[in-house]
Amino acid sequence: MADLISSPRRTFLKLAGAGLGAGLLPAAGRAASPALVSAAKHEGQLNTIALPPDWANYGEIIATFQKKYGITIHNAAPDDSSAQELQSIRSLKHQSRGPDVVDVGPAFALNGAQEGLFRPYKVATWDSIPASMKDPNGLWYGDYFGLVSFGINRSVSKAVPHDWADLKKPEFKGMVALNGSPLGAGAAFAAVVAAALANGGSLDNIMPGIEFFADLAKRGNFNPSAATAASLVSGQTPVVINWDYLNLAQAKKAKGMTPIDTVIPEEATPYGAFYCQAISKFAPHPKAAELWQEFIYSDEGQLLYLKGFAHPARFSAMAKAGAIPKSLMAELPPAKPYGEAVFANDAQTKKAQQLLAANWTKLVKA
Repeated sequence: MADLISSPRRTFLKLAGAGLGAGLLPAAGRAASPALVSAAKHEGQLNTIALPPDWANYGEIIATFQKKYGITIHNAAPDDSSAQELQSIRSLKHQSRGPDVVDVGPAFALNGAQEGLFRPYKVATWDSIPASMKDPNGLWYGDYFGLVSFGINRSVSKAVPHDWADLKKPEFKGMVALNGSPLGAGAAFAAVVAAALANGGSLDNIMPGIEFFADLAKRGNFNPSAATAASLVSGQTPVVINWDYLNLAQAKKAKGMTPIDTVIPEEATPYGAFYCQAISKFAPHPKAAELWQEFIYSDEGQLLYLKGFAHPARFSAMAKAGAIPKSLMAELPPAKPYGEAVFANDAQTKKAQQLLAANWTKLVKA
């Protein structure tokens, strides 16, 4: 999952308590057809790739699918990037160990579709997936999304940053870290874009975001260590800018041991990104792949994402239909920033990548 992620177009997602938008109808998470279940069970196996068990609750999602259908999942290379997922389709096509399904950033979903690496399939709940999160022909569709957030280890940092400007304060000296370099890590890239939006930049101009981190490094507040869940909990990187679902999940996991706060930055347009599911054109287990997609986009599958604090693609439809348990909603951050979130399109992402390549190492000296 260590890759750059963008969206096919800039969009606003209307979430809990909001309307679905034109042309979208709530759809219940219907069960897969008996014929599909039978055919998938006959194949007996599903090959996934790049699904870390502690990312968006994939560990429980995989275990639930296996138990529900008695189909063994082989999850190859959990930490591979989207680019590596597409390469696996190319290099392993027509082989039994090739991936059946992939979970990639939208820029890679577009590339895979254009290259002819995917085959179309529309799940039963297709109509309740926002149009901005799917290919109209069913070649790929978004499964979940998140927002850039601050994760704060309160055992180390007694102060809590509520907006981007707070990160420049002396009390955060040496504390603020990313999950890697924005030249290659998706959440780090998103952090720079989010910082740009908060400092006079835009999706078309992320230079203010690069300059923000350059200033942060100059002040000594930027910690160049590649942050992980372990480094957040240990206090090595007390303030981590990462996806909300990762910070929230880590806070829940560390509850009772290390207090961790998760903050969606105030006074700024929230920035987010999502991942996309697609079925390989060369899937060795095509029916199991279809069943996986039906499961992922059913109410059950979507709620498992939400249990891992990743907002599922069908969140708005499910909220309107009353399909989200109140207990689960109570664990989520306030809905307002999720309804205001913006996403970069492919062209904006590529432009941002070029700016980063030309300026990050030169300006952010940490």
